[in-house]
Amino acid sequence: METIGADIVVRCLAEEGVEHVFGYPGGAVLYIYDAIFKQDKFKHILVRHEQAAVHAADAYSRASQKVGVCIVTSGPGVTNAVTGIATAYMDSIPMVIISGQVPTAAIGEDAFQECDTVGITRPCVKHNFLVRDVKDLAETMRRAFYIARTGRPGPVLVDIPKDITLQPCKYVPPKGEISMRSYAPVTKGHQGQIKKAVQMLLAAERPMIYAGGGVILSDAAAELQRVVEQLGAPCTTTLMGLGGMPGTSRQFVGMPGMHGTYEANMAMQHCDVLLAVGARFDDRVIGNPRHFAQNARKIVHIDIDPSSISKRVRVDVPIVGNVKDVLAEFSAQYDAARAEVKAPPSLEKWWQQIEVWRGKECLKYANSDEVIKPQYVVEKLWEVTGGDAFVTSDVGQHQMWAAQYYKFDKPRRWINSGGLGTMGVGLPYAMGVQMANPGADIAVITGEASIQMNIQELSTCQQYHLTPKIVCLNNRFLGMVRQWQQIDYGSRYSESYMDSLPDFVKVAEAYGHVGLRIERPADVEPALREAFKKHKDRLVFLDFITDRTENVWPMVKAGRGLTEMLLGSEDL
Repeated sequence: METIGADIVVRCLAEEGVEHVFGYPGGAVLYIYDAIFKQDKFKHILVRHEQAAVHAADAYSRASQKVGVCIVTSGPGVTNAVTGIATAYMDSIPMVIISGQVPTAAIGEDAFQECDTVGITRPCVKHNFLVRDVKDLAETMRRAFYIARTGRPGPVLVDIPKDITLQPCKYVPPKGEISMRSYAPVTKGHQGQIKKAVQMLLAAERPMIYAGGGVILSDAAAELQRVVEQLGAPCTTTLMGLGGMPGTSRQFVGMPGMHGTYEANMAMQHCDVLLAVGARFDDRVIGNPRHFAQNARKIVHIDIDPSSISKRVRVDVPIVGNVKDVLAEFSAQYDAARAEVKAPPSLEKWWQQIEVWRGKECLKYANSDEVIKPQYVVEKLWEVTGGDAFVTSDVGQHQMWAAQYYKFDKPRRWINSGGLGTMGVGLPYAMGVQMANPGADIAVITGEASIQMNIQELSTCQQYHLTPKIVCLNNRFLGMVRQWQQIDYGSRYSESYMDSLPDFVKVAEAYGHVGLRIERPADVEPALREAFKKHKDRLVFLDFITDRTENVWPMVKAGRGLTEMLLGSEDL
């Protein structure tokens, strides 16, 4: 059947099983939007800024195990989307971005709303395409989804000139498996390498498991927990891996790194065999690589991406493969090998040492009856939601407090920007999460600075009846910047004070939502219960006026080693 390019785009999305598309129309994509208007296979969500469209599609993917999809127009539509694309790229999120482009004949002529989309996005996508022939459109769309979701996932952009969307073409649904000579990701781990890892961990006296976002992305939480139980070892998960191991488990020692727990960092440094799973030893986790390498230990590293192995830290047993598959094979081999070992090393002394480190109670804070402590708000949020909410966050102190004090027991419940550290993602993330999980409790943990970066999406929430609860930890500062300025810049608070803040209650009400201002600690829990129970079907903006001087502890300063932690202001 002959049709036009725009209809092919829409049919390809439907055949990929797409249910929600986030976007913002413009001249270069109007034929696509016309085709969307005439179909009923998926729902389009109109955002108020292209950055929010990408963030929402990103979070939709994180919370649903599906490929997120968004549409933007040419020129400023694409450039507005770049921050969202880079955010997804840094966290390896499978997503397809459809961008409009000026007509083929106008490319390179500085036409109205033209930009070099392929060139601009090349550094922050897994792959991108410029479609120059309508006959290639269907196969290109199919390949985009395939590349986005296989191997190490990531965003893929398809740039479509406006004339291509209007050109007629006979559409034949693609069939059969996709085969790309230049792209063949490895999924099964090398049997010999897995055997080496098993033998190494069987002989370990101080084993440690360090898991990252790869566990979440490959849906390997159950396999990870099985291996942790088999080894009887402590487990730490990175910011992106929270929920891969239940936060309430005794074997979970907290998050590692710059704002990780004392016990996690000490165990990472002093273990004799470290099993790294779907993690990349980034700077916020291990601190100074030279300091990290001071202690002799054997390292096993499992990752789908061979370029991540031995990139920052030399490893002894590299295993390239899909985390879920490799862990399943490791577990089976471990059981078989364990049955042949008569007296494996006891981990009793190792656990005794970990309990000593736990005894530091590094996350303990001085609560107050006079001023709201931000940590207290997160703890109460965990209690009120039964630890079962989807939590999105922006970036800053509130993000770290959320990671430290909300105990995530399930994967894909913690949605945040890890690699790029993008402010403004919290609210559009919540939109994507709710589209993927209607009826779920959703909390946005944010600050008074971050929330204003995409606050216009309160309008989108009103249009589509989205009901997240916005938990704003309002300290009237760019909190993390202020903390660094206090510690490293002689308390010179250059441009970190948030002056002339709006009345967030009135802002929320102006958009048709519920606003609450909370100033006393005694009102924290009642306000949260009111938001999640009484106003369950409304968006509620909870403006918590918190302690302005509170810092995130523990802290490893940039350039320092994992064990060189500041546990509180007394260490300054």
